[in-house]
Amino acid sequence: MREAVTVDSASREFDGIRAGIYKAQKICLRLNTEELSTGEIETLFSELTGKEIPPGFTLLPPFYCDYGKNIRVGKNTFINFDCTFMDLGGITIEDDVRIAPQCKLITENHDFAPNERHILHNAPIHIKRNAWLGAGAIILPGVTIGENAIVAAGAVVTKDVPDNCIVGGNPADIIKHINK
Repeated sequence: MREAVTVDSASREFDGIRAGIYKAQKICLRLNTEELSTGEIETLFSELTGKEIPPGFTLLPPFYCDYGKNIRVGKNTFINFDCTFMDLGGITIEDDVRIAPQCKLITENHDFAPNERHILHNAPIHIKRNAWLGAGAIILPGVTIGENAIVAAGAVVTKDVPDNCIVGGNPADIIKHINK
């Protein structure tokens, strides 16, 4: 599921994905309702993603995702509270990324045709090194956020963001370029 792909959520093939979704929901419930140490949060996030957690990773619950296994995080990643990752299409977060509260990374969308809404169109999200997503930012399927880029609070990002710039608005557009 880590590349642009179409899936029929009403098909028998989706049953395995659905089982993974239910497992992720149980892990998120624990993350969001139990009093956990930093180490316990890291352990649960590792179980959720199926990957070892890199050094410097910080997650502040609550955290929500639909699948979990398609999330990859880099070193020194910070994910603030109340974020939602819809990761069937794959989410890659490189090193030194900061994600503010209530951000949503959405890799999937339903078909527009009314009789085909059970069809999911998935496309990966890639957040490059040292990017910063402001509070409440929404990143939509297939988007890459460039290195050192900043996404302003409340922005809805529908297309790729170049390196070293600030974007904001709905839909997000370049506000200014960042001098290195």
